[in-house]
Amino acid sequence: MRELIEDFLQYLRHERGQSGNTARTYAGLLNRFADWGEKNGLKEWTQVEFKHLMSFLEHERARPLESDPPDPARRLSSESVYLEIAALRAFYRYCEAERLLPVNIAENLSLPRRWKRLPKALTDGEIRKLLTPEMPETPHTLCDQAVLELAYACGLRLSELCSLRLEQLHLDAGFINVIGKGNKERALPVGRHAVAALNRYLESGRPKLVTPRSPATVFLNRRGGPFATVTLWLRIKQRVRRAGIARNVTPHMLRHSFATHLLEHGADLRVIQELLGHANISTTEIYTHVAGNRLRDIHRKFHPRP
Repeated sequence: MRELIEDFLQYLRHERGQSGNTARTYAGLLNRFADWGEKNGLKEWTQVEFKHLMSFLEHERARPLESDPPDPARRLSSESVYLEIAALRAFYRYCEAERLLPVNIAENLSLPRRWKRLPKALTDGEIRKLLTPEMPETPHTLCDQAVLELAYACGLRLSELCSLRLEQLHLDAGFINVIGKGNKERALPVGRHAVAALNRYLESGRPKLVTPRSPATVFLNRRGGPFATVTLWLRIKQRVRRAGIARNVTPHMLRHSFATHLLEHGADLRVIQELLGHANISTTEIYTHVAGNRLRDIHRKFHPRP
């Protein structure tokens, strides 16, 4: 069973050009099914029937989440179930197309309805607090400052920040090239505050982090290596706490703030779609709900007859 999963993952990486994050997610979900299958006497994919897929999904819905501290009451969300079904359907479509399996038994798995969660954005005041430079300046604080300024200036994903390379920077011209999901490249303008923070980091911070084995990635960790996404995520969370922002702030909220604030100030939705690197405009349209709520709040607050 594992060999067929690996074939599918190779197909995702090399033929579909899917991101490493997507491949890792699908690998985890499909291997979870393989683990369950082996415990239930399934050694080959040809032995798997539709009833087995349904039993696995019922098992997943019922099992407690692996949390710290353990909480037996917590269960898998509908979003997680959606991803597991999507992974199985994609895997079986591939196997059917490549004639690795005789029939696609997953085609009748129905996807649960996905509730769109409105993205949370930081307020202007929170952005100002977060982007206030820390003193004294050290290579690490300069790195954090450049990361935050660039994340908010360009709406980058965490993975895009981690993989950004020096040759992708064109700061004199005021833009960067970014390789996003599906290896799609986009050019993004960079504001003067972010350019200044990046130049300061490149001149006074990064040279002190570089080692003989350092790669050409822009942002380097304390050992002079590239950031893992979880490490950079923790660095940003620590900076949020030091800035005195009480609520839970995730790195992706900087991307949401970038898009929301652009829309609130009159940017065209198609332009925001290009800047975010969304393949489909429907993904970007969720920000219209956020902006609408914000405009309604402003109207109620300031209109003499709300």
